[in-house]
Amino acid sequence: MNTHHQEFIQYQQKRQSFWQRIHLAVSRSLGGYYQGRLIDIYQQLIPVGSRVLELGCANGRLLAALDPSYALGMDFSSSALESAKKKSPQITFIEMDAHEIKLGDQTFDFIILSDLVNDLWDVQTVLEQLRPYCHSETRIIFNFFSHLWSLPLRFARWLGLATPNLPQNWLTRHDMKNLLEISEYEVLREWREIIAPLPIPLLSNFCNRYLARIWPFELLDITNFVMARPIGLAIKKSPTVSVIVAARNESGHIEELMERIPEMGGGTEIIFVEGNSTDDTYDKIALEISKNPNRNCKLLKQDGKGKGNAVRNGFDLASGDILMILDADITVPPEDLMRFFNVIANGSAEFVNGVRLVYPMQEDAMRFLNLIGNKFFSWAFSWLLGQPIRDTLCGTKVLWNSDYKRIAHNRSYFGDFDPFGDFDLLFGAARLNLKIMEVPIRYRARRYGETNISRWSHGWLLLKMVVFAARRIKFT
Repeated sequence: MNTHHQEFIQYQQKRQSFWQRIHLAVSRSLGGYYQGRLIDIYQQLIPVGSRVLELGCANGRLLAALDPSYALGMDFSSSALESAKKKSPQITFIEMDAHEIKLGDQTFDFIILSDLVNDLWDVQTVLEQLRPYCHSETRIIFNFFSHLWSLPLRFARWLGLATPNLPQNWLTRHDMKNLLEISEYEVLREWREIIAPLPIPLLSNFCNRYLARIWPFELLDITNFVMARPIGLAIKKSPTVSVIVAARNESGHIEELMERIPEMGGGTEIIFVEGNSTDDTYDKIALEISKNPNRNCKLLKQDGKGKGNAVRNGFDLASGDILMILDADITVPPEDLMRFFNVIANGSAEFVNGVRLVYPMQEDAMRFLNLIGNKFFSWAFSWLLGQPIRDTLCGTKVLWNSDYKRIAHNRSYFGDFDPFGDFDLLFGAARLNLKIMEVPIRYRARRYGETNISRWSHGWLLLKMVVFAARRIKFT
């Protein structure tokens, strides 16, 4: 046995003995409020019915609160696991060291390391040990104490108000991001939580729900959160594609759309959703479909109003693995859909959004006030979602059909009041913690007909939606 391995064994034995004593002792710690707040946060991050693995699960309180379809808790303290098994017999608990994980061929939707990484001998080894138990959509969530709180926590432990601990690693978010990258993971989000770790009536809830999420108060938060996903895992080969074209009063663009929409992946279907036009759009689509029997096309009339309703009608009919939205006005070149396809098909992203604000636009493509509004909503959404979103209202969006079904299933969380469909999908993607990327496109001026967007009434509606989403996403 080499010296390095001997040091590791001694380190683990010391910690195992320490945590055994902690779990058997009667605690005067006030950490129960902090743990309860962590549970609230994880419940927002992990949908009910998920498959969840927690390393360092202790008494299993967090796992039980998530209401998983299957949960596995792992800890190296036998005394903690005895308590966990009594409290949550529906959960599987195993005594195992996080550095030597052996779980067979099972995979998990979420893997939790809560207040654990600062106590590990070798974080990189643990991350590498976890990869076999990930699938391409697995999310790994970490929370660990901010270095800013090292002295206050030491003082609180001396007073007996916080659970005792041994010397810690005290990783920063930069350290954690670096360790994830060299272990073949990609960071999706990093943020701070919990500014008031002790129960102070009314004040603690206000501070943790609002101030903890607003700069500069968030700099005082006690815990860092990082969410990551594995990269380089196998994804579906030659996925099929469904392109949804919502068309209202777009007769003059239909023939060109049919010619310019590319064939992608394992096959492309085009679903035209006609929106009760006042011109001959429906008849024109039917004519072009009959003239192009080589294209896999479908035509339906939407059953409600607004682009959002039309897109949802098209998605419900779509059979492709990948779903794409293309506006019928051809302000986004149909040929650019191949760029979107490549980004999602190779696993770089799980949700792809077009961005019109990178390249110069054609003259009259977007009015000045619309441009200002787009920049404002881009800033608001980037802040809300925790991922950079430069253009919320670009009509071209691409996602996996399976992820859309999950978004639709959770739609009641935000409500069904988005007439455009863009916000509905972005909110849903953020709720599922999907990896969002943007593809720059050159935005063209419309050549036929008039826009269906009302600048003032729709702008006011969008503002109300942002405020509503802030309550559902940011201040929970």
